Amino acid sequence: MRIAVVTYESKISYAATNVLDEDKILAEILTDLGLEFKFEIWSDTLVKWETYSHLLVKSPWDYFDRYSEFLDWCQRIKKLGIPVFNDIETILWNSDKRYLEEVQKQGFQIVPTRFLSKQQPFDLAEYFDVFKTDQLVLKPTVSGGAKNTIKLDREMWLSKKEEMIGLMATEDFMVQPFVKQIVEEGEYSYLYFNGKFSHAVLKSAKEGDFRVQHFFGGNISKVLPKPEDLNCLQQLVNAFAKNCLYARVDGVWIEGVFYLMELELIEPYLFLFIEEQAIPNYRGAIKEKLGLI
Repeated sequence: MRIAVVTYESKISYAATNVLDEDKILAEILTDLGLEFKFEIWSDTLVKWETYSHLLVKSPWDYFDRYSEFLDWCQRIKKLGIPVFNDIETILWNSDKRYLEEVQKQGFQIVPTRFLSKQQPFDLAEYFDVFKTDQLVLKPTVSGGAKNTIKLDREMWLSKKEEMIGLMATEDFMVQPFVKQIVEEGEYSYLYFNGKFSHAVLKSAKEGDFRVQHFFGGNISKVLPKPEDLNCLQQLVNAFAKNCLYARVDGVWIEGVFYLMELELIEPYLFLFIEEQAIPNYRGAIKEKLGLI
């Protein structure tokens, strides 16, 4: 057994902005299990992927900046037939947030969303009315870490129109009503390993911001979900992430209903520092995936 841990070419290190270096934790787990492994940069054309028995995708954090290249890499790996965690088909499906449409069609609630294709004529005034809101959030359908995520008020969107036209000339966007619960309460993240719940956090934005990511100054706190909440979330995981080594379910609760914002199945930060059992749960899931249990 020879494992490639898939990572990225760090120019401005995202890992340095995180509370805990989870690549290091993963290395410690694999070492403790007595496994041969090496961290490999997904975009490195010199890597001989066929020499590995398994690929464990952990931190390809620049895939959305090099999306066409990343899709080509996925297709090459798919042809090799090497077991990948999470599997390549799941990664391809999850790489564009249009997957939310399928989630909604299966009867799960998502934050109301409209998708705008690049270079498509648009009038944001229409969406203020459609969503009955005075604030919109726009983000690329292929993105991460709040890249190019923009919050607009009804009164000021015209001043941003040229900027939006420039951004939408090169990539597809999604438009949503601003969800006030994100500022008032926060965004929840529920972590699952091999389809089983492990731990959960609440991400709260710093004062004056709406981005909850900790590298934007957001606060991370541990939460203990209610059994009825987990029953609801388990249905979502069973439908779309049952066989995934890792899954992170991000969303908000509004009047007792969970609204999915993102289902992270490619390279989510796992918040392993927040709960004593998080790392053992992760370790056990890896052993199970690799057939070591």
